[in-house]
Amino acid sequence: MQHDESRTQGLDRLELVRFLQVAQTLTVHHGALAFFLGINALRASEAAAVRVEDYADTLRGHRVLRLVGKGNKAATMPITIPVLRVLEACRGQRSEGPLILRPTSGRPVDRRDVYRMVVRIAKVAGIPRHISPHSLRHAAITNALDAGVPLRDAQILARHADPRTTEHYDRARGNLDRHGVHFLTAYVAGV
Repeated sequence: MQHDESRTQGLDRLELVRFLQVAQTLTVHHGALAFFLGINALRASEAAAVRVEDYADTLRGHRVLRLVGKGNKAATMPITIPVLRVLEACRGQRSEGPLILRPTSGRPVDRRDVYRMVVRIAKVAGIPRHISPHSLRHAAITNALDAGVPLRDAQILARHADPRTTEHYDRARGNLDRHGVHFLTAYVAGV
């Protein structure tokens, strides 16, 4: 049985912006983690596994992140300038090794550390409900759809095999202002 909408508590646009801003004030590691989860829609285990050398390549003019995702599937995604800035701040002078480290010990993070870091950022950001790493992935996908990113492109961002999975993140699915008939009418009117 499929549900109409995901039950995960994501963040709206303003909460996501606040989360990203606050994360950068805590440590460079919190900042990099927040952007990976909230902008690139990485899963907690994927973010924890990123190494400095995983985002060193350029492809067709884009700096890219290469990772192995769910189901052991290789993925390549562009890194935007704001994300690259926080990654470079986190990297510092290092040229290899795990990117995101535990701020106190300097050891690589694991999924549990990622969870604790997200909870800390949410608390400092004043977000009054439970936020998990998946909440940030959810926020990235949902806010992309809210921004008008086509479903196919949001599916690529999320790395979902089935577009119906991505559709569950679309809060505005019933919004008549965004109905496809408006776009089609404007497109045909231009003929």
